[in-house]
Amino acid sequence: MTSKSEPLAGKIVSNGKKGSGLAKGIAGMDALNALNTMVDGTLDYLRLREEERTKRAKLDTYERTELRKIETAEAVLKDYFRQAFAERKQNTDELFARYDAAIERGDADSAHLALQGVIDIAKSSPLNDLGDLGQIRAALDNEKHVWEL
Repeated sequence: MTSKSEPLAGKIVSNGKKGSGLAKGIAGMDALNALNTMVDGTLDYLRLREEERTKRAKLDTYERTELRKIETAEAVLKDYFRQAFAERKQNTDELFARYDAAIERGDADSAHLALQGVIDIAKSSPLNDLGDLGQIRAALDNEKHVWEL
C-alpha cells in the first residue's frame, strides 16, 4: 500500500526508484514521459475530434444536398403533373363537348370518335410520356443535371 505522499506506480509515472529524481520519488525521465504522454494524448484527441467534426459536417452537407434534391424533384414532379393534368382536363373537356354535340346532332361516328379519345386519355398515364423512369432516377442522382422548370 502507498502513502498519500507517494505517486501511484503505473505506465505514466513509475515508482521513482530509478535514477535521481527532480521531485521526491519521481525520476526526471518519468516526469518527461508523463508530459510527453499528456501532450501526445491531447494532440491525438484534438486531431480525432477535428476529424469527427469534419465527418459530421460532410454528413450534414450530404443530408442537406439530398433533401434539396428531393425537394427539387418533388417541385418538378408537382409542376409536371399540374401541367399534364391541366392539359388532359382541357382535352377531355373538349372531347366531352364534341361527344355531347355529336349526340345532339345524332352523329354516331363523331360521338364514337370523341368517346374513343376520352378512353385513350383515360388509358394513358402522364408518366408514360416521360419514357424510361430509370432515366429520371439517373437525372436525380446526377448533381450536375439541370432541371428546367
